[in-house]
Amino acid sequence: MLKIKDVEKTFNAGTVNEKKALNGINLVLNEGDFVTVIGGNGAGKSTMLNMVAGVYPVDRGQIIIDDVDVTKLPEYKRAKYLGRVFQDPMTGTAADMQIDENLALAARRGMFRTLKAGITSKEKSEYKELLKMLDLGLEERLTSKVGLLSGGQRQALTLLMATLKKPKLLLLDEHTAALDPKTAKKVLDITEEIVSKNNLTTIMITHNMADAIRVGNRLIMMNNGKIIFDVSGEEKKKLTTADLLEKFKISAGEELNNDRILLS
Repeated sequence: MLKIKDVEKTFNAGTVNEKKALNGINLVLNEGDFVTVIGGNGAGKSTMLNMVAGVYPVDRGQIIIDDVDVTKLPEYKRAKYLGRVFQDPMTGTAADMQIDENLALAARRGMFRTLKAGITSKEKSEYKELLKMLDLGLEERLTSKVGLLSGGQRQALTLLMATLKKPKLLLLDEHTAALDPKTAKKVLDITEEIVSKNNLTTIMITHNMADAIRVGNRLIMMNNGKIIFDVSGEEKKKLTTADLLEKFKISAGEELNNDRILLS
């Protein structure tokens, strides 16, 4: 479903601020893979997601989604293949619009727009059923402005919107990091349910080692723009946070010194 081949990216090349963000990344995801990504600051995690999404052009290499070479496609042309949820709950929804209006926007993404009535009764019924799975009471608040929702409610809604069209690839960029622990767990549980139900191929960046081990069928660790550790299946399930720290030390040749990860 996703192939990243020898992708390189350098920011501010030729200046004193030159930064090699990705250094020959290679990654293959099969359909239905749920990959968690962990690594310190500047490891290249978010840059990798941004390159897949088309936010930045690649310096070298190739990106293929569902057998389509998207390397040279701009971000808006790749959007039809992707669903994305960001760290900030305020991103991804329109605060001044109602819950049902936000869902309608997500449902119509990539479709030809007409002057027909905005949201039909049938659609409202469908949205209610979808919202019920979140178990947050939002199915009774279809006409509430999204800006009135809590961070957790808004992030759960964003997740629902990102997966409404069953994207080829779901990108989750630390989408629970800005939430309190209880809410983060709720959103992560909803994430697992939606991904499993729709068999979505997913990449989830996280700073929480326990979540990285528990969630998904595969885990990769990044450092200095490279993938330094890749584990899946039963081997992944048997990992502990201590194992991950040791793997990092062996693969990177240094101790992991990222406070967010160590304190998680």
